[in-house]
Amino acid sequence: MEQIIRIAVQKSGRLSEDSLSLIKECGIKFYNGTGKLKSTSTNFPIEFLFLRDDDIPGYVSDGVADLGIVGENEVTEKNKEVLTLKKLGFSKCRLSLAIPKGEEYSGIEYFQGKNIATSYPKILGDFLNLKKIDAAIHEISGSVEIAPSIGLAEGICDIVSSGSTLMMNGLKEVEEIFKSEAVLIANNHLAEWKKVIVDKLLFRMNAVQKGRSSKYVLLNAPNESLEKIISLIPGMRSPTILPLAQPGWSSVHSVLSEDQFWENIEELRAAGAEGILVVPIEKMVI
Repeated sequence: MEQIIRIAVQKSGRLSEDSLSLIKECGIKFYNGTGKLKSTSTNFPIEFLFLRDDDIPGYVSDGVADLGIVGENEVTEKNKEVLTLKKLGFSKCRLSLAIPKGEEYSGIEYFQGKNIATSYPKILGDFLNLKKIDAAIHEISGSVEIAPSIGLAEGICDIVSSGSTLMMNGLKEVEEIFKSEAVLIANNHLAEWKKVIVDKLLFRMNAVQKGRSSKYVLLNAPNESLEKIISLIPGMRSPTILPLAQPGWSSVHSVLSEDQFWENIEELRAAGAEGILVVPIEKMVI
């Protein structure tokens, strides 16, 4: 029997799309047609389970799935015994408290003795205990934003991305209590042969993520400015310097993070850099 590992992925939504995009960029081929709940890769020893996001921590903890991609909010809320292997950098959001926009908010003490509706009672409860706020938590599974308008609660605690959903329901965000992004989680008791496959998957993910955050930079520079320019774009080990046909000029090739490039662009130009090209990197192995 072929040795394969199982990974649980959200079956629909933005988290699902981003998760599958990352896996495909890792060179792993599979078919995930509409309504399909299970799929096996044709070129990597991995099987996919397409599940509800809030079920994923439990499946991984129980060993039904070896790995899972899910939001940190669900991992913390479900409080299952799993190992977080890697933050994935997408599906970023926050869990926040919100109240009717006409209400005046003076601080977390506003919620003392009040009712709060949420789908995340554990995270909210831990936060309120930390702040020594005694409030009644009403757990509801969906449409949390409606709670204040129907008299169920004076405030809510829910996932916020842009805040537009709160505004449409007459609410305003007043307190951020938890930051979340997609993470790769694993069962705590993987067999050694499974860990070998997981390491191979992590190697591919790291290469893709490093490529996403880095750029290949090419520029022309006068030779008298090379020392200054090299200090601004040091690269992974050092830049590549190639002479141009025009005497006194060189072509400089380097790899650096996009943030680092934008921080140094003006200094590069001031040092005489010309013809600057910034090229995306698909994958980068260090």
